Amino acid sequence: MTLAERAPTSTSADTLLLMTPGPTRVPERVLAAGGSPMIHHRTPAFSRALVSVIERLRPLYGTSHGAVLPIHTTGRGALEASITNLFSPGDELVACCNGKFGEMWAELAESYGLVVHRICSDWSRSVRPDDVGQALHDHPRARAVTIAHSDTSTGVQNDVASTLAVTRSRGVLGMVDCISSLGGAPFSFDDWGADVVVTASQKCLMASPGLAFVALSDRAWRAYESARLPRKYWDFDAVRANLARPQPETPGTAPVHIVLQVAESLGIIHEEGLPAVYERHEKTARAARERALAMGFGLLFPDLDRWSPTLTALRTPAGASPKHLREGLMRQGILVAEGLGSYAGQCIRIGHMGDIRVSDVDRTFDAIKALLPEVR
Repeated sequence: MTLAERAPTSTSADTLLLMTPGPTRVPERVLAAGGSPMIHHRTPAFSRALVSVIERLRPLYGTSHGAVLPIHTTGRGALEASITNLFSPGDELVACCNGKFGEMWAELAESYGLVVHRICSDWSRSVRPDDVGQALHDHPRARAVTIAHSDTSTGVQNDVASTLAVTRSRGVLGMVDCISSLGGAPFSFDDWGADVVVTASQKCLMASPGLAFVALSDRAWRAYESARLPRKYWDFDAVRANLARPQPETPGTAPVHIVLQVAESLGIIHEEGLPAVYERHEKTARAARERALAMGFGLLFPDLDRWSPTLTALRTPAGASPKHLREGLMRQGILVAEGLGSYAGQCIRIGHMGDIRVSDVDRTFDAIKALLPEVR
């Protein structure tokens, strides 16, 4: 049996099955790493774990030379930190807003006094590179474009590679939210010409929440040199300088056990092999869509160019209450997510990232099938 075919790694009868956009199920090996005795963050043992995390993340990012920084915060905090480290008040950027989290990055930028030009605000549509190019033509002072690779509010997977081709040709920063995709979908930081890519510990990386990572290009570091927003706690250069010490470390006290968890989860990912991990995510996503459509669900946005391999957003069948469906699933030990924004009362969102398998999808939809007569 291959790793991709094996049973889920956490199967206690008391464990809630987390079919959500995160936090996701944490494998037993990762839980054990997080429950190990405390080690100090200024010791060789912690330094080895930290270096292991950085080096094992590089293939997931698809980079051999970009700086990969651990940031002591959530993914949302790292999105904010990317604004404070790279911009000055009054700078302009173009934000792709075809989902809640694209919009959130735009709001974070505005809160620091940046001028944000929103494009692709229709949640039912994918980001189109031509729209990005037009926006940069219309706003020649824009210094960056932000985009979500996978937005869990809609289930979209945006064409980041084509968007980054546009930003690279225009000489502006290409900034990507990969919080719900890195480790679940291929990414190529170097080949695609990305400048800033953010992810976090609690989704495809299969660890507890509380640690984020940012990959930065040389062009991003040049932007850092001229940026004037305050950035004391989240100072990227301080993180870089501490990683460059003979004994690599972090500027302050690290979330030690989350680092140990991520080191273990990345070990699991590389044991399975990245091609197998990505294929497993695609297979699980296909299974979710096929089971849903066969039972009368509809995709929340069927006209997207590509659906995410890490989450599926579904319109419930006519007369079926999303709220009552979620409550019924909870009684059976399964948690799925509610819709976001104006779609909260119309859909459910099913995460299938990280340690989730086709068997988990089957369990979820078997339970949904039994519940449908009750919630109509």
